[in-house]
Amino acid sequence: MTDAAVTEETLTNHKSMSLIVTKGNLDSGYPPFILATTAAAMGLNVSMFFTFYGLNLLHKNLDLGITTLGNPSMKMPMMGMHMGMPNLMGMIPGVDGMATGMMKNLIKKKGVASIEDLRQATVEADVTMIACQMTMDLFEYEMGDLIDGPELGGAATYIETATKSDINLFI
Repeated sequence: MTDAAVTEETLTNHKSMSLIVTKGNLDSGYPPFILATTAAAMGLNVSMFFTFYGLNLLHKNLDLGITTLGNPSMKMPMMGMHMGMPNLMGMIPGVDGMATGMMKNLIKKKGVASIEDLRQATVEADVTMIACQMTMDLFEYEMGDLIDGPELGGAATYIETATKSDINLFI
């Protein structure tokens, strides 16, 4: 088999995945980066489209938190069991900061990589990252606000990529 045939076969059999990332808080930041780096390590071509609050994950300086409000399934390991935070707790000043601190401590204690580390691994894995042009304009961001690497694109860019992808995920 010639090099040209191997290349052609590789291109035809190469799988791809696209993700649209819409959430940019601490707990929602993990799934897209973990899935993207895992897929890239498995040989897939991966593209991530960051729009609305998902764009926060591309900022140079991350200040990510979590909220208990609207997250009734959030249960944290405490006192030997998993305790849920009542939705009402999220309205009390300081609770989100406390919950964020608890989550960050748990992440550190369990040796889970930080969002910054996962994001860097995504860059190193040559995952295509696209910052939504409309979101950039809407929230008055500049490319200089973001890490190096993301491209600028719109909905048509995402749709063009998604229509060619074997796997499409909305996160």
